[in-house]
Amino acid sequence: MTAELLKAYGIFGLGFAAQALFGLRVLVQWRTSERAKEVASPATFWNLSLAASALFLLYGLLRLDIVIILGQTIGYFIYIRNLQLKNYWNRYSAFWRLTILALPIFSIAWTLMMAPGDAGFHNAFLQEYNVFLWAGLVGQLLLNARFVVQLYFSERQKTSVLPAAFWWISLAGALLVVVYAVYRFDPVLLLAQGISIVPYTRNLILSKRMITDVRE
Repeated sequence: MTAELLKAYGIFGLGFAAQALFGLRVLVQWRTSERAKEVASPATFWNLSLAASALFLLYGLLRLDIVIILGQTIGYFIYIRNLQLKNYWNRYSAFWRLTILALPIFSIAWTLMMAPGDAGFHNAFLQEYNVFLWAGLVGQLLLNARFVVQLYFSERQKTSVLPAAFWWISLAGALLVVVYAVYRFDPVLLLAQGISIVPYTRNLILSKRMITDVRE
């Protein structure tokens, strides 16, 4: 096995590790919500989100993929803001807070500097045009946009919450990515988003119950 192949396996392993943490955060949130009998927003969910996003940023950095890096950056800072709302952010040392804040900025700058030509922007995927590709692109956009919606509701309530709108957008995004994953024969996306549909749906049921209880 060549050094190049070992390096590639290591990079892909980092990406799979990030996806595993993204999946774990959903399971943690789901378990906490089932115990509370309502939709919960535990600090562990945001810590796992931040750790997974940091790993995925490193994955994008090693791949010199500006699309991955830019896609992660929005959610990355929203995760930090939720940790602030949970009064958890200050538990990190000043060194780690600075390192965490600097990671996406460094990743963007380094990738733009090192990527040859227009690498990462005009690859084969973006040059294709079909309904399945657009389903995947819109799905990924929704999975990022849901955290903008989440932050809006959290800022209004001055505490970290996961509103029903977050789960509706999550479900729509996951279904679109699953359609794309089937088309691309991508087992990683199919498994990750396919499994996520279950807790997304369950949280919607819990959200509906919360609304019903309030009205009663």
